[in-house]
Amino acid sequence: MHPSLNAKSLRPMEARLVPELPKAGRWQFEPKWDGFRCLAFKKNGRVELIAKSGKPLTRYFPEVAAALAAFEPARFVLDGELLVPEGRHLSFDALQARLHPAASRIAKLSRQTPALYMLFDLLMDADGTSFLARPLVERRGALEAFFAEARGGATLRLSPMSRRPADAKAWLARAGRGALDGVIAKPLDEPYRLGERAMLKVKCLRTADCVVGGFRYETGGDRVGSLLLGLYDGQGRLDHVGFTSAIADDEREALTRKLEKLRGGPGFTGDAPGGPSRWSTARSSEWVPLKPKLVAEVRYDQVTANRFRHGTKFLRWRPDKAPAQCTFDQLVREARPAELVRRALS
Repeated sequence: MHPSLNAKSLRPMEARLVPELPKAGRWQFEPKWDGFRCLAFKKNGRVELIAKSGKPLTRYFPEVAAALAAFEPARFVLDGELLVPEGRHLSFDALQARLHPAASRIAKLSRQTPALYMLFDLLMDADGTSFLARPLVERRGALEAFFAEARGGATLRLSPMSRRPADAKAWLARAGRGALDGVIAKPLDEPYRLGERAMLKVKCLRTADCVVGGFRYETGGDRVGSLLLGLYDGQGRLDHVGFTSAIADDEREALTRKLEKLRGGPGFTGDAPGGPSRWSTARSSEWVPLKPKLVAEVRYDQVTANRFRHGTKFLRWRPDKAPAQCTFDQLVREARPAELVRRALS
């Protein structure tokens, strides 16, 4: 196997969030599925499923591993998305429920809510040939031929794609309603760039995966009031970027216990709450630092000076994401006034 295709070290190509579909260039458009990104490795008939964080997923999705083991080729490396459909929608909650330590529970869920593996890239074929350096236009053709010959059954699906912007706009119009999460735009003539944000993603909502670097208690209470959010900068420092207080009241006690078990960490190692800024309040220094273990996906509106301008809405926990992957390059930044003036005068 090519050294770059090692299951322990390979990191998938990622996407950068942008506000709209590209207007120029050669692109392939695909639906953005609301699931767990997953690389599938098969060698000598043995299958490994690896999350984008590098964590193994094989034991949590035995039906997918079994389907890939039954896939005709004896070896390959595939890139795709693990999904759990419920009716005509995709259920992220059902997907998260799989990350459970009990084997009996996993076996039961795999029968009750079987997962799908949506394929969208081929990194190594049955002959052991690496496709990393090939342009997407070649990789997609090879993936379609591979899928047609392998006859993988109902568990494995081939993701739709189009090179027509009109189709991408139609997909985007349907996104955010329980079927699609948005649209991915992939450069048609580019190779597969390991670990780089070399694709574009367009979503109806602006979202970011953030590390919970600390929390504040409710005023005058002993339950969590808000989560303090952080992103890593280019030097690996965790900067405070904002907060979310949109926590369901009936979940606060359990969440408080969970957070208190993570006390004693460094918290924010870069910009921290309490520093001088226009966001500072009398309570800015009253926060509890945590070990950087939890990742939360939040919705935000605008970013100014590397901070969420307003409070964010908590969407869900992301146990499939490694904290180190929560970096600033996810954000759509607002153009600063000086830049707007420069553009107007140019």
